[in-house]
Amino acid sequence: MPDKVALVIGAGDGLGGAVARRFAREGFHACPVRRHEDKLQDLCKEIREAGGQVTPFGIDARKEEEVVALVERIESEIGPIEVAVHNIGANVSIPVLEFTTRKYMKIWEMACFSGFLLGREVARRMVPRGHGTILFTGATASVRGRQGMAGFAGAKHALRALAQTMARELGPQGIHVAHTLVDGAIDMPWIRENFAKQIENLPPDGLLNPDDIAESYWTLHQQPRSAWTQELDLRPYCESW
Repeated sequence: MPDKVALVIGAGDGLGGAVARRFAREGFHACPVRRHEDKLQDLCKEIREAGGQVTPFGIDARKEEEVVALVERIESEIGPIEVAVHNIGANVSIPVLEFTTRKYMKIWEMACFSGFLLGREVARRMVPRGHGTILFTGATASVRGRQGMAGFAGAKHALRALAQTMARELGPQGIHVAHTLVDGAIDMPWIRENFAKQIENLPPDGLLNPDDIAESYWTLHQQPRSAWTQELDLRPYCESW
């Protein structure tokens, strides 16, 4: 029997890596994806040492031909994609008057267009099988904009709309599509290095734990279809909202 696959695009040092580890622990063949495959070495080592199966890939998820080839290769060489997770961020703060067209388009391509490419390609495989899970990682910017977030909020709003549309179209065909609103900072090296002053006075568990978020992703996949969640809010207990 071919392995059932959990494909995670945007498998970085925080949430994406945690999701790959969580599904590998349940017997899925994890396929983590980043722009540069060599940056996945530590994650793959960790999964293998825990007894899991993993095959890393390095692609530019904004390029249609690369996403199409990725899905084709996984389906033909590893196994059916049972779960697909889009976890690309592109959280860049730029004032509107300083925004160049090139930067705006790059953020949109990373945070939204790549989600469309992934969702379309895996759905083309899942629909004939009548089952599968597609999860999109959103953010506070998915529901409201703020200063400097013209590009990021616009892209994340669009990704949320994409997830809603796909859920409505694909749900009756057995595909569970869900969008998570990750409302708060995730506990990861980049956050601790770049926002040290902002988080130094946070209470215990004041940052979102990547493994705890990954647990919610696993729960979404496990839900019976009589009670599917289409959107899930996740935030620390002390977050202001």
